[in-house]
Amino acid sequence: MNDGAMNVTEALRARVSIRDFKPDPLPEALVREIIDVARFAPSGGNVQPWKVVAVAGAEKDAIIEMAKTGGGDIGDRFVYPADLWEPYRSRRFKVGEDMYALLGISREDKAGRWSQFARNYQFFGAPVALFFIIDERMGYGQWAHMGMFMQSIALAAQERGVSSCMQEAWARLRTPLKAHFNLEPTEMVYCGMALGYAAEAPINTLRSDRAPVDEIATFKGF
Repeated sequence: MNDGAMNVTEALRARVSIRDFKPDPLPEALVREIIDVARFAPSGGNVQPWKVVAVAGAEKDAIIEMAKTGGGDIGDRFVYPADLWEPYRSRRFKVGEDMYALLGISREDKAGRWSQFARNYQFFGAPVALFFIIDERMGYGQWAHMGMFMQSIALAAQERGVSSCMQEAWARLRTPLKAHFNLEPTEMVYCGMALGYAAEAPINTLRSDRAPVDEIATFKGF
């Protein structure tokens, strides 16, 4: 790292979901360094319930081809709850509409929207993909720990000038991925993450809204 590296606040504010990457490769040493830093993420009881598989090159291409064959899992059980309620439904709707507006894809253009969604399964052109593995027997706490680990990877990457995109869409292919990675019977792929350098593209200008502090926090006893 150099003396000009961004601090945590800067990394948090700079990190966005990148959906168009340059093809420039990431060295394995850099990916290892990012994971090495992220492994110090909080974990209750020091359980460290996470595993991660990093893929690039021919292995990444093989997974892209596998995704084209279908055989995925029905439903969004590991992505969104059924019948998402307010205010969460409106937040999800707005960011989707904002993204498609940047791409010039109308609400009526179902084929265009599906084509953009399908780019998830090409990692948006990123040179490296990460897959996060968790044992399904883990409790709510350990799933939260996995999220802390994933964010730590995204922030460590951002600090190093590497962009990312969390990809829960890969949970829809958890069964074929389970076989591909030869996981244990109780293990599953919870999420993917694209890693690479952001391309100059309209979609990468998307900035999703965040609720103000007074909407999400309550202060007592101050």
